[in-house]
Amino acid sequence: VQLVESGGGLVHPGGSLRLSCTARGSILSVFSNYDMGWYRQAPGTQRELVASISPYGVTKYGDFVKGRFTISKDNSRKRVILQMNNLESEDTAVYYCKSTAGNEEKWGQGTQVTVFS
Repeated sequence: VQLVESGGGLVHPGGSLRLSCTARGSILSVFSNYDMGWYRQAPGTQRELVASISPYGVTKYGDFVKGRFTISKDNSRKRVILQMNNLESEDTAVYYCKSTAGNEEKWGQGTQVTVFS
């Protein structure tokens, strides 16, 4: 399975971006059982959880999100979406998609998000 992210880019504070992560090579019945998550890492910092969603649709967000981001999962398209609104300069980082199934974890290559004035 390969995770392919897209949707990063440059945006001004207060703007929005929609990140997408597609699981290529996964069959539908398997993907629907994945825990999916978005993490981010800024230079000189540790990678941190942004949002995650379980196979049952239970979501979890980092404390810094404060209602600005929404994670969703489209099993039919084997895709997880992170809608980010009201972006701040502190949100600048590389955003990574992660899948977890049992003891197996996979990471995408990352997509850069830059919020600048």
